[in-house]
Amino acid sequence: MYTTFYNLREEPFRLTSDPRFFHLAEPHAAALATLVEAVMRRKGFVLLTGPIGTGKTTVVHTALQILTERAATDLPISSAFILNPTLSREEFLEMLLSEFEVPCTSTSKPARLSALQRMLLETQRKGGTSLLLVDEAHLLTPELLEEIRLLSNADTYQEKLLQIVLCGQPELLGLLRKPELRALRQRVASSCSLRPLSLPEVRAYIAERLHSAGFRGTASPFPIQVLEEIVRLTEGVPRLVNLLCDACLTAGCRGHRHVIDLGIVAEAATELGLNEAHVEPEIEVQSLVSGTGTAGKGVAGDAVIESALDLLIHAMKKRRALVPEVNEVRPEMSIKEQVAVTVNAAHEKDPAGDKVIESAVDLLVQAMKQRRTSTVEL
Repeated sequence: MYTTFYNLREEPFRLTSDPRFFHLAEPHAAALATLVEAVMRRKGFVLLTGPIGTGKTTVVHTALQILTERAATDLPISSAFILNPTLSREEFLEMLLSEFEVPCTSTSKPARLSALQRMLLETQRKGGTSLLLVDEAHLLTPELLEEIRLLSNADTYQEKLLQIVLCGQPELLGLLRKPELRALRQRVASSCSLRPLSLPEVRAYIAERLHSAGFRGTASPFPIQVLEEIVRLTEGVPRLVNLLCDACLTAGCRGHRHVIDLGIVAEAATELGLNEAHVEPEIEVQSLVSGTGTAGKGVAGDAVIESALDLLIHAMKKRRALVPEVNEVRPEMSIKEQVAVTVNAAHEKDPAGDKVIESAVDLLVQAMKQRRTSTVEL
């Protein structure tokens, strides 16, 4: 274990979606802002795409954490998180009822849909939000995508009853271009894509994860020439950056080296097979956060959005620091159950944080709304 050798509280590069380690690089900030705003404003369908390892699941987990934190005040949220969508229509509906905790003894589709509709209406009546998150959505069959589209038809005169986030690899976009999915494609209210990180972004990403893990040294274990090599080998894909940095720290500890050098990077890369690895090419995406407006309107909106996001992440990390380990969290729990337990424990330790998170989310949604209005006017 290298944590003691590098004066760390815990391993900084674990492949988990812990919001404490969420770093707001530009593409992740844009995606997070889009997801939170779309769900809070009940816009219906949202797409999040990106190559393997760019942090899609982490963004979704963080958005769910933010929304759950916000719901802890006065806006309840009912969520279903589908991690493996390789299901039949019947299995998908069964899992949906289970995730939403909707009791239904009947196995008939009409009865199950009726029970789901009642839950959606009841949640909406209480001022809450029903949210369906589907990870690995590029694995969905056209038939199941059509089933999801039909579920999205549930609405009132004012708003959609079910908010749906489809998260997947870029193949999802190609799938939605099929003629038979035209009706679903027309329902997509917001979409965002993740891309690999640039050298400055990787540098900030590594520094932030080290800091979140307890590192307080004056000089990073990763000097600039090492960072450049890490970016070259990983092409800026966060998951590969995590793997390589973890392997470098392990090798550095083994060799009693407090500063990682190029030889250690080469050794770690060979162990991981990164010298032969192929990383998918970067996807160009227009940012919703960083400077696409004109006449000063977009720039001003960017600053507000970034400030709200920073405030949100800081508040969440503060809360998680107060409750680093929650005894009630068990591996067999679903993601939303783990989030709920963590939020409840944090609320008890930091009740004042509720207002901070509530204000930040409201500010973020309002800034995104104004930014979109300014863009339309221009």
